[in-house]
Amino acid sequence: MRKAAIALALALAPLAPPLAARVSHHHTQPAPPATSDVYINSSGHAVHRPMQSPSRPQGATAHCRDGSWSFSEHRRGTCSYHGGVAEWL
Repeated sequence: MRKAAIALALALAPLAPPLAARVSHHHTQPAPPATSDVYINSSGHAVHRPMQSPSRPQGATAHCRDGSWSFSEHRRGTCSYHGGVAEWL
């Protein structure tokens, strides 16, 4: 019986996809958000892009030197294209 199973496996082997095609990699980038008002951060979360507003918008985490408000979840890179952080909230 064991020889028959091995023979069957060898006979079917050419029909199986290569190992590389069967291995699933979970390190793919998420799909880009549907709106340009958000971006995918380093943690894979959709985050609102910095925005201009006369008052602090709900959810803002930092006030940038150019007057925009950031919604960043991490300090690294926050307000990097907006003159840096003026104030952490």
